[in-house]
Amino acid sequence: MNKLKFRLLGVIGLILGAVTVCTAQVILQNSYGFGKIPTAPEYENLDNWAALPTKKDAADNIPHKADDLKDEQATAKADVFFVHPTIYTNRPAEGTFEWNADVNDAELNRRVDESTILNQASVFNGSCRVYAPRYRQAHYYSFVTRNQEDRQKALDLAYLDVKAAFQHYLSHYNQGRPIVIAGHSQGTHHAKRLLKEFFDGKPLQQQLIFAYLVGDITDIPTQPNEFQQIKPAQTPDETGGFAAWRTYQKGFFPEKYQTNNFQTSVCTNPLTWVLNEEYASKKLNKGGVGLKYTFHPQLADAQVHKGLLWINKPYVRGRIFLKTKVWHTADINLFWQSIRENVALRVESFLKKQ
Repeated sequence: MNKLKFRLLGVIGLILGAVTVCTAQVILQNSYGFGKIPTAPEYENLDNWAALPTKKDAADNIPHKADDLKDEQATAKADVFFVHPTIYTNRPAEGTFEWNADVNDAELNRRVDESTILNQASVFNGSCRVYAPRYRQAHYYSFVTRNQEDRQKALDLAYLDVKAAFQHYLSHYNQGRPIVIAGHSQGTHHAKRLLKEFFDGKPLQQQLIFAYLVGDITDIPTQPNEFQQIKPAQTPDETGGFAAWRTYQKGFFPEKYQTNNFQTSVCTNPLTWVLNEEYASKKLNKGGVGLKYTFHPQLADAQVHKGLLWINKPYVRGRIFLKTKVWHTADINLFWQSIRENVALRVESFLKKQ
């Protein structure tokens, strides 16, 4: 039994390992002024990118036991601009607090690279050149605090970096290539702002292949009318639109489900890529990523239910012991290969239209 429990801890560790889970109960009891602002990153400096197609980084990797896959960035005909989720969850020292991370924090950068860039950004390397900026991400506290003014300042500061990185990408790297926009959690919050400012009803919309807006952590999740011209996709090969989902245990409804309009939010099934509530069995799952970045066929099933993506417990050994209700951190891991193949399909569809 002890061996089984140890193995389960490992499975849970990576299924949830796409993002470091915050244990910030202490800071929830406090109120912090805005405090010190870290120096803004300069994106001419390659160190301020977590992933670039021109350097070796975690986004170049392929999961263990997925030997038929390889990094195709060298020949990819499209780009992805990926905005990573919240990894800045540090417990503050007594009497201090910084709302935004410093991109020169080597330990934090290591955690970003070994979690979200490895487990999430790598999903795109089969069809796209991967660009993922480091940015002064807002602390996890920003999403649970009642201090709305400083919360917004922290998120706005983080977005300033994402915007600056995207502008640098456009002027130095893009060269008119088709673009995929992708994010997870806080990254999706910023990706939505990018889409509104640069794509929605703008000339650059002509270069937009698709947007993957996963694990939206805002108070009001992505709605069908989120954008003026960019609409939720209805089919697996549709281009110019977006997909969105948030993953929970079947039967579970998150707090504030009613008051925050979860029931009307866009929810795409990442196994069928449609918006209806038809159940998709694990047989449709092309494979997920688990412990130690290892490939697992048929890791999870999926079903849309009233704005939520419901799954049964992931199909791993010892699944009976899994108690997780909120699978937010595994939104991408659970469906890794299905997402990868969908990106390839939409890129191909876009290029055919061109």
